[in-house]
Order: sequence, then structure tokens, then C-alpha cells
Amino acid sequence: MTFGMFCAVPLPSMWDDASADKMMPCLPIVGIAVGAAWWGAAELLAISGIHTALAAALLMLVPYIIAGLIHLDGYMDTSDAILSRRTLEEKLRILKDPHTGSFAVIMIAVLFILQFAAAFAIVGDVKPLALLVVIPIISRCGSAASVLCLKPLTREGYVNMFRPEKGALHKVFVFAIAAAAVYLSFMIAGYQGLIVASAGILGYVAAMAYAYSGFKGISGDLAGFSLVVSELCGFVALAVV
Repeated sequence: MTFGMFCAVPLPSMWDDASADKMMPCLPIVGIAVGAAWWGAAELLAISGIHTALAAALLMLVPYIIAGLIHLDGYMDTSDAILSRRTLEEKLRILKDPHTGSFAVIMIAVLFILQFAAAFAIVGDVKPLALLVVIPIISRCGSAASVLCLKPLTREGYVNMFRPEKGALHKVFVFAIAAAAVYLSFMIAGYQGLIVASAGILGYVAAMAYAYSGFKGISGDLAGFSLVVSELCGFVALAVV
């Protein structure tokens, strides 16, 4: 169910409302699949011999394509609403509006410019590419933890469906996966790996804190927004270290 909703990789799945509260603990597992595909693509592009600019463009798009572009939708909707600097009621209306506003267009352009620049630096230099596995795991641990721990924005929507009545074990599992991802980062690239992992964590926390303070609650769009910012921060950190 989690792969069916949050990943474009075709896998047989059946929806079961009784199991919906188990989807958030499984979200970091989707991150493993996205990260593995990202790493594999980076290794193939590194030996392909194609122009660096084209390789960078392909590399930056991989995680979005594997995830079915679902999180970019939340990123754009949240950017549109929160940057409007309107009242809470007006921001909620903008968040639900299916039309694309100017802030969404501007912020997706900013995202792609930074993502492309980071990808260009990565494919043009020797980097610990295995860290690309870790970045999507950390971002999805953040989204899972936010949905499980923070107050929902409304009583309707998927967030409430994903929250178990007693989810202490689910929360422990998500935080354990996040800790394992940080440790894996250190094993892959030492302190460079810790910098990349920390950038992803801090990026998520900062984005969620900014969005949550503006809406006084958590929604799928806000979780997607923070996930995209987290992955961008980790990716840029990988390009810099």
C-alpha cells in the first residue's frame, strides 16, 4: 500500500483501510527503493560518457520520477499558500486550490536550479555516491515522524487515516530507521556522511517548523514540502563536501 501511494514503481498491492495506520512506518522503506535507484542512476551516468550537463539533468530528476512526482505537488501547494502571507483561513483555501499560483512556479524554479547545480557538481567530481541511498530515507523518516507526532491540520484527509490510536511502536521504528540511516552515512563516508545526513535532517526540521508555524497543523502537502526541502539540503551538502 505504501509503495502504491508513494512510489511509481509498479508493484501489486491491495488497499486495506484496517492497515492504513501501518503505512507511515513503511514510508522510509520506500526511501530505500528511491535511494537505491538514485545511486544506481548516478553510477551509470558516471560511466556513461554523456555530457556533464545532461547527466546532471537526468540525475536531479531521478528521485522525483521514482516517487511519481507526488511530493512536488505538496511542495508547490505549500509554497503557494505559505508565501502568500495571508490569514490562516486564506492560506488553507490556497493550499486546497487546484490552480497553480506564481509562488509555486517561482519556488519550483528555485528548487530545480539548486538541484541541477548540485547534480552538476556531483557528476563532475568524485563523490561518495552511495550517500544518495541515505538522503531519501532520512527525508521520509521526517515525513513519517511528522504525521505520527504532530497535530493534524484538519480532521479530514489522509493524515488522520495514517495515524494509529496507539502508535508508540511505530514512532520508535521510524526513529530507529533514521538513526540507522545516520550511522550508515558515517560508515559510507565518515564525517562527510554525517554532514550530508545532518543537512537532510536540519533541512526537514527547518522546513516543517516554518510550515507548521504558518498552518498550526500537519497535512500531506506540508509533509511533502518538507521532504523535498530535506532532500535538496542533503543533495547540496553532498555536492559541497
